[in-house]
Amino acid sequence: MSQKYDIIFAGGGTSACVTAGRLAAADPSLKILILEAGPHIRNAQDHVQPARYFRNLAEQKEVFTFHVGKPSEAIAGRSPVVPSAKCVGGGSGVNFLMYTRAAASDFDDWEKCGNSGWGSSDLIPLARKVENYPDSASSSTHGTGGPINISTENIAGDFGKQYLAVAAKYDSGRGFTGDPNDFESCNRCIDPAFGTRSDAAHHFIYNQEHNRNLKILDRQRVVRVVFDEGSAVGVEYADEVVGAAAILEGTVRLAIASRLVVVSAGAFGSPSILERSGIGASGVLHKNDIAQIVDLPGVGENYNDHNCLFVPYYADETIDTLDDIFHDGPACMCPNYPYAEQWKKDGKGLMATNGLDAGAKLRPSESDLKILEPTFTKRWNDFFVNAPDKPVVWIGPLSAYVALDPPRQPERKFFSMAYYTEYPVSTGRVHIQAGLNPYAPLELETGFLDDPADLATLRWAYKHARELARRMEAYRGCFGPGHPRFAEGSEAAVDGEAQGPVAISAADIRYTDEDDEAIDMYHRLNVQTTWHSLGTCAMKPRAQNGVVDARLNVYGVQNLKVADMSIAPSNVGANTYNTALIIGEKAAVIIAEDLGIKGI
Repeated sequence: MSQKYDIIFAGGGTSACVTAGRLAAADPSLKILILEAGPHIRNAQDHVQPARYFRNLAEQKEVFTFHVGKPSEAIAGRSPVVPSAKCVGGGSGVNFLMYTRAAASDFDDWEKCGNSGWGSSDLIPLARKVENYPDSASSSTHGTGGPINISTENIAGDFGKQYLAVAAKYDSGRGFTGDPNDFESCNRCIDPAFGTRSDAAHHFIYNQEHNRNLKILDRQRVVRVVFDEGSAVGVEYADEVVGAAAILEGTVRLAIASRLVVVSAGAFGSPSILERSGIGASGVLHKNDIAQIVDLPGVGENYNDHNCLFVPYYADETIDTLDDIFHDGPACMCPNYPYAEQWKKDGKGLMATNGLDAGAKLRPSESDLKILEPTFTKRWNDFFVNAPDKPVVWIGPLSAYVALDPPRQPERKFFSMAYYTEYPVSTGRVHIQAGLNPYAPLELETGFLDDPADLATLRWAYKHARELARRMEAYRGCFGPGHPRFAEGSEAAVDGEAQGPVAISAADIRYTDEDDEAIDMYHRLNVQTTWHSLGTCAMKPRAQNGVVDARLNVYGVQNLKVADMSIAPSNVGANTYNTALIIGEKAAVIIAEDLGIKGI
């Protein structure tokens, strides 16, 4: 049996919710179907209360798919694990609530790939359209009145303020920007009036429940796109609850799309759907016994991410942290949990924050470049020198102990210095390996630290973050098990517990070559995803391993588009939520133009 729609979205993540929501609002007569493998998150406290995001990642397995990469010598033989969101709203419902925007040159780079209409001058208006940004009247790049609410207030302890105070003195040569979305602080996707997560599902889809033509089927996994003479006419999907048995027993359902199919299942799901549909590299399809419809070797290639670390430090015991909320076990999920009680009362308190109140996007100074030589020199000259808006790393404090291994000392308070590389050189790939089975694990190579330039960048970030941390007022020493294993007697050896911070004018720690090797091994053993996967259905010319064109059309077929972070042809120097929103807005404009829909 089959059901008929105008447009079908194969995946219900951030970009899909934006695009489908815009189209449905512009033309309520459109019959739109969204198929999402994960559950609904409508008004679920685990999602709408911001501070619960870490426990979601640690315990709420239903809203994530955990992709296990191949072991790699570059990360000490480890098999990296990369979670991807699996719920209506995708990453916007489970992410760290960070709202940082890509450099303008990132989008200009996309346009230079042959993608007319994707430059910064085209996308900044869409960035303004989607946001409700405080005090944006004086800014030409921010908007007010959009669906996504942005908070710029520091509301979790004093870590953000302390970090900025230290940075202003220790990093005085860099200075600050007037736009708090850049160096000065990070913005959160939180409604400041109610202290709730501001996600795509609630602000684009759930607010249109009155529209019976906008249908969302949760826990439904798309198997493949169905074609008729080279034109996409629908999708096959199976009930997530039934699982692989539905595929084996032939109980797959069919949904017909009279006008368009949009694959929007993210950097992992979208290339997988295309490959199961017969679109991809000949070798991959042959190995999976799938008949090829279009030879597109770029499907599943160009996997990009950012490389992240959370380094722990002891904190002043009198300061507020999110340690209890992150690590309190079942107690923090109780409706009567003290922090939850305050949140219900006035939408404020620790439950209304993500603990990330400040941060810096940094480029190396002349002295820093000497530290980064020689492995980073070519990357700096080729990629960064002529793009002054591109940061090399992001560094900022998080008001909690984040790691699960080694475990936290429950009687202590912590903060972590987080940092990640904004544009790693290393890339990877992801492909299917079990034929039409959409439940089977994917073949993933993350590429983490394959290029030595990425290791050099992290080494510099660790040193710089540590200098900032040990000057912060809340600093009470290093939590040794979470730091590199420096040789006994080294000046870099962690100081354990401390009475307080060092002076701003204190000399920087001096690192030997042996210390640098210890830092490199630490990163090989601990580097992880930043949950910013993108690029696997790249918007590039077909001859350059592209998968979609500038109109998001999949090469070689008709009535099939891809619209999510997988279409990014190159990385962005930011957390990816804002970019996913922009892609959703741009896809809505493109589809409306193609189908003659007014009012977008």
